[in-house]
Amino acid sequence: MRGYVGITDADWALHLSARPELDEINFWQPSGDRQFRVLKPGEPFLFKTHMRTRSSAVPGNRIIGGAFFQGFSSLTVSEAWAFFGEGNGAASLPEMLARINRYRRSQSTDPDPRIGCILLNQPVWLSPDEAFPAPHAFAPNIVQGRGYDLDSDSEALTLFSSVLERATNNALEAEGGGPWVHHGDMQGTPTLIRPRLGQGSFQARIMDAYAGQCAITKHKIRPTLQAAHILPVSEGGKHRVDNGLLLRSDVHTLFDRGYLGVSPDLRLHVSPRLKSEFGNGQEFYDAAGQPIVLPQARTERPNGEFLTWHMDTVFKAS
Repeated sequence: MRGYVGITDADWALHLSARPELDEINFWQPSGDRQFRVLKPGEPFLFKTHMRTRSSAVPGNRIIGGAFFQGFSSLTVSEAWAFFGEGNGAASLPEMLARINRYRRSQSTDPDPRIGCILLNQPVWLSPDEAFPAPHAFAPNIVQGRGYDLDSDSEALTLFSSVLERATNNALEAEGGGPWVHHGDMQGTPTLIRPRLGQGSFQARIMDAYAGQCAITKHKIRPTLQAAHILPVSEGGKHRVDNGLLLRSDVHTLFDRGYLGVSPDLRLHVSPRLKSEFGNGQEFYDAAGQPIVLPQARTERPNGEFLTWHMDTVFKAS
């Protein structure tokens, strides 16, 4: 198992540490052209400050908190704000955009640039007195972060365990189980339980999995697209990528009300009541029986059990 130490912006950290009610946050990168493949979902991510900071409330070159990695998405700034709001570490969208532009190597004229979003949950924050020194082998010239092998590096494991013990307690209280489980003392080997996505991370991951394309209409105007649950949260559904579909807003409504369905063989079904009740819907009847758009990764494709539930329980077959 691996862990990662990322260098954080002091203003981002100050904003989020003052809002402990936020249980999912976006550790954004000012450019959206780089992927983050260091961690797997559930692995720990620590926050380290720059060598020097402008605020006494944020000590320099210290570990000031941490969280658990959920996934990575490339989103526009407006999408990131819609999904996470102040979980982006800013009080407003203009403030977030100004901070992103401050870190970009060249100023962008795009009013809604794409950024990299490292999605994290169960954040924990340390006071200046509690902050840990920077980990060993973290060179001063590192500008983004560094990964650690926690299976073989006992010193790094102790650091990660010490910081994230609080996050574990939070996860246990909130979910009935946490992603960080210890065997014995802090030198023991931890195991991972895949954590649940939050609502914002669910939306971001669905948008990314379907490459910004409606699964039913192939519509690509991103502001009109929404992450739909197949098995609703109200029925026990979780914020899982395989429990989601990216749908145009009106298609989302029709799916939730049973006028559209997707069978376990991943083909579109259209209820006859769409025409009998509303006198239209030809767009959907023309596509009936056709395969829907699917994520490239098989593990992110709709779960057959959830689709069966929707077809049996929600879809208006007659």
